[in-house]
Formats: sequence, structure tokens, C-alpha cells
Amino acid sequence: MSNSDLTIRVEGRVGYITLTRPKVLNAVNEAIVDGMTEAMTRWADDPAISLVMVDSDSERAFSAGGDLSAMYEHGRAGQFDAGNAFWRDEYRLNAMIAHYPKPYVAFMDGIVMGGGVGLSAHGSHRIVTEHSVVAMPECSIGLITDVGGTYLLHQAPGHLGEYLGLTGTRMNGADAIYAKLADHYVEREKLAALKARLIETGDATVISEFSSTPPTSVFAERQSEIDHAFSGETVHDITDRLSTLSSEWAVKALEAIRRGSPISLQATLKAIREADTLEIGIRNEYRFVSRVLEHGDFIEGIRAVIVDKDRNPRWKYAGLDDVPRELLALMMQEAEGGDLLLPAR
Repeated sequence: MSNSDLTIRVEGRVGYITLTRPKVLNAVNEAIVDGMTEAMTRWADDPAISLVMVDSDSERAFSAGGDLSAMYEHGRAGQFDAGNAFWRDEYRLNAMIAHYPKPYVAFMDGIVMGGGVGLSAHGSHRIVTEHSVVAMPECSIGLITDVGGTYLLHQAPGHLGEYLGLTGTRMNGADAIYAKLADHYVEREKLAALKARLIETGDATVISEFSSTPPTSVFAERQSEIDHAFSGETVHDITDRLSTLSSEWAVKALEAIRRGSPISLQATLKAIREADTLEIGIRNEYRFVSRVLEHGDFIEGIRAVIVDKDRNPRWKYAGLDDVPRELLALMMQEAEGGDLLLPAR
């Protein structure tokens, strides 16, 4: 099975999915979500399939995130239900990956952001390379850390998850492993041989034969400062603590937070801290995104980054203190029509 967006086939004992939208860096759209969901549902009970393998046909990116242009058009047209329908299906796929009964091997080579993290970092075997660039930059476009990302960041060491979610800081492969978003470090030149071996054996344990010790993550030396700054009770507290630090990373973190959507920043902090389980994380994420096209900053964020590309978003509220508490409460209330229900395991 294949279309212009992905290729799905069986090779040996491997259910093999390749994302094939290189011109848009494999932006996740309905065709990708629907195709992966259908194939993985079929393979879950197929005794001929030992594992699932997911990669990209482009060295530049595994996936740079969701199809923001499509969401922008839905929002501009007032088609909020269409946007919500996509998010429901995408989040259910993220949960399916997290709870999949067979090994799920994701090749996180190149750019892996937003929706791309959702298709990879929930897997059982997550492979990064020296060319990996991993990030969750949603606050910079007026969204919330989503695709189950609040749960993933909740599990990062100390308060690293809050740092990554609020700033959208880009990670290399070693950083992603340190943050618990990846498992194995494999040099790009070895990927083809590894894939061939997986197809030959259907055994995910062979990954260790190709992996190497990653370089030391910069987060290791910054962890204590990150914990101090990002343990603040509110985003305001966090920015106050960052402003007392002179480290280059802290200055950049403060600048990134100040550029982000005040609505999204506060919702993201709350959601990461509450995400004790994937189900809680996705529930809160869906509550927010189900209202973001109508009440949040998402449309303006996409305009500034994707459409006009002026990178100068005009958020609804100028600062953190300007956001009405009633709006923040509304964004995190039970979604209209009920909270998103995930498939039974």
C-alpha cells in the first residue's frame, strides 16, 4: 500500500512504514495518520509480523511536525470541528504507538519536531543519529506541547521537561537520549545495514549491535541550573529565576519564553506537570487544542511562522499577567462533546 504521503509494505517479518513527503519535511497529515492507523491495526494481530519499523525517505527530516497549513485554513474558515477531528485521530495513533503489542522501531534521523515526535518517541525502540534535531516548539506557534508530548516531557530528568516545553529548545541525538525521548545512538552510515538486519531477523534486539555510546549531553552539566529555574511554581516565577542567571543557555531560554504565546506557555506548564500518565497528558492536550483555533493564539502563530513568515506574532495578550484566568480555565476544561477517549489497550 502506498500513496504520495507514505509507503506501507511488509518486508520479511517487518511491517515497514516510510514517510514520503520530503518537500514539506514529512508534515503529518490525515493521510499519514489514517494510513499508519490502518496498517498498525492490521499488523497487531498478524503472526507473520514481528515488529514495525518507521522511517523517512529523506535524510533531512523524519518529520518536522504537523501539517500547519491545513490547520490554518481550517481555523481561518471557522472549521473548528475539522481541526479537532484530525487531532483526535492523531492522538489516538500516538497512544496506539505507545501501547503497541509489538516492537515499534522509529528512526529519528534528521529533523524530528512536534507531530514527528508523536510518531516516534512513543515507540519501544527509538533511534537517533548524529544528524538528529529534536524539539517540541509548540509554544512559539500558539499551541500546547501535544501528541502526548506533555507525558514524554513529564518523564524527563528533574525539570528538564518544563524547560524543553516552554522554550522549544532543539536537542541533538545525545540530548534526546538524556531527556528520555530516545534510546539508541546509531551513526547514519550504519542505518541501512541496521534496517536490513531488522528485516532479515525480525528481532529488535539486533539494534544494540549497531549502536554506540552517545556524546555527553549539554543538559547533564546544566541540570542543576535548569532544575532551579524551572521548578518555579508559575511561568512568571521561572522567568524571574532565569533573569538572575548569566549563563548563555539561560539567556536564550528567557528570550524564547518571552517570544512564546502567554496563553500557551501557562497551559503547557500546567499540562506537563499534570501528565502522570499518557492518558492524562493527551486528555489535557486535547482540551486545549479543541479550543485553540477559536480562543487561542494558534492561527496567529501559524501566520507569523508559516504564512507570512515575519516571525513577529501579535499574540492576543502582551504578557503573562494579561491573560484572564477565566480563559486559562476554559482552555483546560473538559472538551465540548466530552474528553478524548483513547482505545482500550
